[in-house]
Amino acid sequence: MKNRLYSKEPSSFRDPSGFVFYYKGEPFRSISLEYREIYDRLINSGLYEKLIDNYLIIPHIETSLNLDKKDAYYKILKPQIVDFISYPYEWCFSQYKDAALTTLKIQKIALDHNMSLKDSSAFNIQFVNGKPVLIDTLSFQIYDEGKPWIAYKQFCQHFLAPLALMNYVDTRLGQMMCHYIDGIPLDITKKMLPFYSNFNLELLLHINLHSSAQRKYTDTKIKRTKVLKVFSKNSFYRLIDSLEKCVTKLTLKTNYKKWENYYTDLQIEQDYRERKMKFVKQYINVVNPKKVWDIGANTGLYSRIAVDKGISTVSFDSDFSCIEKNYLLVKERDEKNHLPLYNDITNPSSAIGWANNERKSLMERGPVDLVLALAVIHHLSISNNLPLARLASFLSSICNWLIIEFVPKSDPMVVKLLNSRKDIFSEYNCEEFESVFSNYFNIQRKNLLEPSFRIIYLLRKK
Repeated sequence: MKNRLYSKEPSSFRDPSGFVFYYKGEPFRSISLEYREIYDRLINSGLYEKLIDNYLIIPHIETSLNLDKKDAYYKILKPQIVDFISYPYEWCFSQYKDAALTTLKIQKIALDHNMSLKDSSAFNIQFVNGKPVLIDTLSFQIYDEGKPWIAYKQFCQHFLAPLALMNYVDTRLGQMMCHYIDGIPLDITKKMLPFYSNFNLELLLHINLHSSAQRKYTDTKIKRTKVLKVFSKNSFYRLIDSLEKCVTKLTLKTNYKKWENYYTDLQIEQDYRERKMKFVKQYINVVNPKKVWDIGANTGLYSRIAVDKGISTVSFDSDFSCIEKNYLLVKERDEKNHLPLYNDITNPSSAIGWANNERKSLMERGPVDLVLALAVIHHLSISNNLPLARLASFLSSICNWLIIEFVPKSDPMVVKLLNSRKDIFSEYNCEEFESVFSNYFNIQRKNLLEPSFRIIYLLRKK
């Protein structure tokens, strides 16, 4: 390979054991010479095989790819490609809980093989084939008898703190991970949790007492001989069991609902729904996409038209109760190509981290073949004052094809939105919609969704 025909993943600077890079658009992982012994132990101990058998880690193959001589390395791995990289602040409660339990399960299996996770970042977990899996092959170290779990604090800040806040305070607080990329600090978590959370003894131990211990021992060195007497391997197992018990006991109790029962509450006519389903199916067949994003997906009713065709589909919504219900349906139906996530299109996920390039923005993770934008344009244009031109420009930047539904002012939902505000939206009409969107797309098909006056379009990017 000639010099610098590859690009490094910006977030890889955090791990001296190796780095992820892209060659000809595909991801690879370089393993440093210093990590050689640990990688060989991972493979030869049977741990890697055990994790693969239980689908707890992304599989990889060893390649003969060569890097620059100045990038000293032991091996180059080619991991399985993940269709869509998501981040913890985009997960619903049950996704977060499953990711936490998966991390603990991996740690327990690693300990069985005399190895351990050296980090337990929530960003190392991705949802693949409908299940959370570890994507960082270099997260392991050889178990050192007597040493406490080096990733314990990180697990509590990356998993336990967000879950506790989502459980006891508000499910939307998982988004704090966007602001605390190294995990939500335990002292902040402790202050935010209600007093009655102390009756959860495991949570009291791993959040409140852990937070107090952090303050007390921050600048104190603990002798290794003292640690050896306290933190045996059995103690390690008990710690993991305690964390598992703590996470398992957490259940979603918040009742933040807005559009979860959208269809039922509005009693949308069966003819309208069936007609809409019919045209979405037809349009998807015309496009024959490999990847679909559904914006404002609610609980995924129309997303599943693509899902049932075997198309990789991401369902976005800004209501966590909808995402929660959608994810539980994914599990119930064992959908391997469907990922429900939080994203508010009026304020989509931004690029964050060091130099704003450790975690990608939503737009950077596109474009995709097809975007569904059904029954959302009136919310964006009227509820959020978003001009049609800006909406058209944004949608053209994330897709090649667009299925979009125009909801006129005469529609009961728009009337309801305008009841509480002055109608300043003189340009919100079908003619202006078609004129503005025609600057970015060609109209391929257009159908009236009777008995309503809504219109569904199939648009192709110019």
